[in-house]
Amino acid sequence: MAIYLDCNATNPIDPRVRNEITRVFDAVYGNAGSPHEFGEQAKQLVGLAREQITQVTGDRRHEIVFTSGATESNNLAILGAAAHGQKTGKMHLVSSMIEHKAVLEPLQVLRKQGFEVTLIRPQSCGRIDPDEMLHAVRDDTLLISVMQVNNETGVIQPVEAIANGLTQRDCLFHVDAAQGFAKLLEPLRNPRIDLISISGHKIHGPQGIGALIARRKQGQLPPIAPLIYGGGQEFGLRPGTLPVPLIAGLGLAAQLAAAELNQRREHCIMIRKSVLVWAQSVNGIIHGSHDFTMPHVVNLSIPGFTADELIEQFQGLIAVSDGAACTTICTTPSHVLSAMGIREPELSGAIRLSWSFMTDHDELHRYLQAAKQKLGR
Repeated sequence: MAIYLDCNATNPIDPRVRNEITRVFDAVYGNAGSPHEFGEQAKQLVGLAREQITQVTGDRRHEIVFTSGATESNNLAILGAAAHGQKTGKMHLVSSMIEHKAVLEPLQVLRKQGFEVTLIRPQSCGRIDPDEMLHAVRDDTLLISVMQVNNETGVIQPVEAIANGLTQRDCLFHVDAAQGFAKLLEPLRNPRIDLISISGHKIHGPQGIGALIARRKQGQLPPIAPLIYGGGQEFGLRPGTLPVPLIAGLGLAAQLAAAELNQRREHCIMIRKSVLVWAQSVNGIIHGSHDFTMPHVVNLSIPGFTADELIEQFQGLIAVSDGAACTTICTTPSHVLSAMGIREPELSGAIRLSWSFMTDHDELHRYLQAAKQKLGR
């Protein structure tokens, strides 16, 4: 079996988290909205998970809105703000060209509804210029949406600089933190950020659970409306019976990720050094900033090969992807790399290697050497 190097798409679940989910499935099966003792048990576990998440971002329990994942959270933050924009005349949105499709497509929906959308092009290193983004903000700007870490390149975006530049501006600031939550702590703790999207499976939690952190100002939630109706759960923003086992898994995964942040980071740095040495040995061309990239991601092209050819060559050795997992059915080049100005043949040859603290370094080294031999390098 190949070694798994596609952790930016989804991570293997932490055994400790899996055990907790299984325990809750077996022992706590009540509806968190029911008034009896079984419902109270479930409600307490949901409350604990909220508390575990707040330990990462410094928020309050009643600011955590559970969703099915970061995609839903992004949609709730962006589409949910539309009615407020139409009511107040704030019909302008600012984002970047390198956002996840879960941000770009909702923005396109609002464009069709009469909103004006400004998308900032990244620098060639894959990082947004915060001054350029702040310059795009106008009096009628409703919302700014920026990812914390790019999912394809691993490049860290200047979330703090943008937040600090918005202190005197009256607009919502949303951060898609799917790739950075519980891996970079301080940027998300900036109080100027209004909305934060997170996802469980990016931090070794279960798939199918995430949250939108909606920070209250003067006791009021941000002016966003629900996308679905029927029950009033999650402060009226996301109705439906809460998946308590998944929520418990997300909470524990967040707590563990924050507590073990430094040792996980050191392990990923060690692996990154080996991957970069291997990349150099196969004449790999690295895409993205060397100074602002997370330690668990490398995006590269290998001259003489398309991404499809590399993925085929690596079958049975290393499992990698050619970009965002949700867009693999498309044959178009990466919109992220295109926006960075990367041209052919590097553009169609780019692949992403991503790992985690659960990746075995010695095993990775063996598989990378086997892959190198397969390429004839």
